[in-house]
Order: sequence, then structure tokens, then C-alpha cells
Amino acid sequence: MPQSKRHEVHTAQSRETLAQKYQRTRALTEALAAPLSDADATIQSMEDASPAKWHLAHTTWFWETFLLREHAAGYRLYDDQWPFLFNSYYEAEGARISRFARGMLSRPTLNDVLDWRGAVDAAMAPLLNDPAHADLIALGIAHEQQHTELLLTDIKHALFQNPLGPEMWDSANPQSSPEQRLDWHGHPGGIALVGHDGDGFAFDNEGPRHRVLLEPFALANRLVTNREWSEFIADGGYDDASLWLSDGLGWVREHAIRAPLYWRGDQQFTHAGWQECDPNAPVTHISYYEADAFATWAGARLPTEFEWEAIARGQDGDDGQAAHDPAAGNQLSAAAPPLPRGGADLFGDCWQFTRSAYLPYPRFAPATGAVGEYNGKFMSGQFVLKGASCATVRGHSRAAYRNFFYPHQRWQFTGLRLAKDI
Repeated sequence: MPQSKRHEVHTAQSRETLAQKYQRTRALTEALAAPLSDADATIQSMEDASPAKWHLAHTTWFWETFLLREHAAGYRLYDDQWPFLFNSYYEAEGARISRFARGMLSRPTLNDVLDWRGAVDAAMAPLLNDPAHADLIALGIAHEQQHTELLLTDIKHALFQNPLGPEMWDSANPQSSPEQRLDWHGHPGGIALVGHDGDGFAFDNEGPRHRVLLEPFALANRLVTNREWSEFIADGGYDDASLWLSDGLGWVREHAIRAPLYWRGDQQFTHAGWQECDPNAPVTHISYYEADAFATWAGARLPTEFEWEAIARGQDGDDGQAAHDPAAGNQLSAAAPPLPRGGADLFGDCWQFTRSAYLPYPRFAPATGAVGEYNGKFMSGQFVLKGASCATVRGHSRAAYRNFFYPHQRWQFTGLRLAKDI
């Protein structure tokens, strides 16, 4: 998209009312699920992933539970049994179905869930323009946008289990990505301010803003590519114990890991089925263990989250390769499945592993009530990722954003950008 058009789209989105943003977000979630049959939307391929139907329902449960039930006078639950089915992890909201059993929910049907979404949207209309609920509505929109991305990555993993390699969208053979020379963004170090600066929405884990001390470093100008990863494999990277963290080596051996997820020789599985692997596109669907081993093999390291943020500070993440969004004129369609293509932007293409543990910032305190369970209770045993992916909804590409995964997980669009000391 030309720079002028990107600026026009970004400006238009910034002028949206909260009601318009709510409507756009809800419509996008349903548009992305439209190609799915009831069976497609019901299957669950692993415990880390959820069925597409469950994502459509859980996001609706969120609006019904935290907005309508609490703030809409006289509102009655659409079905008083469904909170047990579609609560995710909110202990304050009571018992819920086990996560691994979400794929057993043949009822309610996909159409039942879509009818529920319509009823909740109608009930939400009076609340959307009430300033008293603006902060909670903004959180709900951001929450649904996160699940829109999860819907895409989870259904990809589910369809991958099918030996037929089914397509979610048709796609003409895409052009190869241009080859980019590896260069470096240098940073002199010093005291940097990190965390959300207070301008616009942010999740609680992005603050409070605070100071960190950086030593001089450099960050690669581009992501590691499929071609480079193939060289790592050919050089015996998965067999060289000296490259791996102890836990990583155990994971590789236990699960016989020989390549990124979705690779099969020179092909990779996509939302458009099996496609030729683009050698110049960023490598994706790797674990933290793999990212760290590759960085060691390349004579570099992973950046810290603060180094990445210091380089990215001041850049407009929504101008990157991320986000399929109808307001931007590039909603996912038969011609546009999410694929990383590579570019000069720090944002987009894939989430980038850092070497930083996902921990609370100084003076962090979770919000009161059930919404306080949103991020804080997961700050243990995970690593921070930065930069957004080709499946990320616009608005989640900002320097302060902190995604987080366990070191073995790789079904998301995860990749890496190298760093080094200078």
C-alpha cells in the first residue's frame, strides 16, 4: 500500500468512534470465519489452540459478561448454560469446561453462535456511546482483535492435521519476495524510556513506563529468512548440541524436531493449502528454542525486548506488513491469505522472539476484579515477542506491545530478528 494511502487509512481509523470500531471488529471476526463449515469451526487440533466457533463464542461471552450483564439494565443472558462453555480462564467467573474439551462442543452449532453474536451486538448498541463504559469497551475490542488473530492461527493448525491439505482460501501462486541484504540498526546505549507512553489504548502489561539501561547494540534490519533457515538445517543445526539450551535440546530430541512447523521439504502449509516455500520470505512458526539456537549458530543473539523497543520507538507500526482489515482495503479474501512477505518494517510479517522473560514492569499492579486476570497472572515461564504478524489486526502494532508465549510454542506466526553487541 502506498505511503499516502497508509496515512489516509491510519487517519481514518483514528477518527473512528468507539461504536464504529466495535462494529468493524465484530464484522471482521465473522468475515474471516465465513469460509468455514460447522465441522471446520468445531475441531480442536491441540490444547493450545481453540476451535474457530469457540473464539466466536468466547468473544461474545466477554461482551455479555463484562458489559451487558453488569451495565445493561434488565439484560438477561442469552443462554445461562453458555458461560460455563465459553469462559476461558477467569477464575472469578466460576467453573468452566476444560480447555482440551472445547473441540467436543458440537452444540451449540456455528449458526447458533452467530445468532448469539447478533443478539449481543444489538444489546450493546446503547452502551457503545456512553463515556462511562469507554475504557471497558476499548479493552473488549482489543480482546476480540487478539482472538481474531488466534482464530486464524488455530484454524491453520487444525486444517494442517488433514492429509488432504485443505485450503481455507484459494490463492494464485504469489510472487517471490525480494532478497534483502542484511544490515544493522546501531544504538549507542544509555538510559531509555520503555513502556506505553499514555497515548491511546494499551494493555496493562505494557506499563508502567520506566527507565532501563542499554549497552551499545545493533539490531538487524530484516528478519531471518527461509533460505537462511535452510542453511541452518543443512549445516546440522538441529543436531549440534552446542547450539541449544538444555531444555531446547531435550525438546528437539523428544519431539524429533527437524524443521519449522508446517515445513515439508520445499513446501509449507498455508491458509491456501500447500505452497512452495519462498526462500526470501521470513521464516515463521519457530519456537523460542529454535530462535535461540539459530542466533547462536549465526554468531549473534536474540534482542532484549527493551532493545527492540528502543529501535522501534517513534515508528508507526500500523504502516507495517501486519493486519488484514476492511477499513484498510485489504480484508482477507480469496486472494489474500495471511503470508509473511518480508520488508523493511520492524512491524508485521511475524512476531519476533526476544530473550526477555515475560515479567511485570516495576510498579505494575493488575486491575481489580475479573479483568485483572487478563495478563498479570501469566507472568511466569514465558518469553516476550515484539512486532506483530501478518495475521495481526491493525492497532496492535506498537513499540510497547508485549506478546508472550512459552518457549516450545510455535503455531503462531513467530520468527526472529538478530541482534549483536557493539
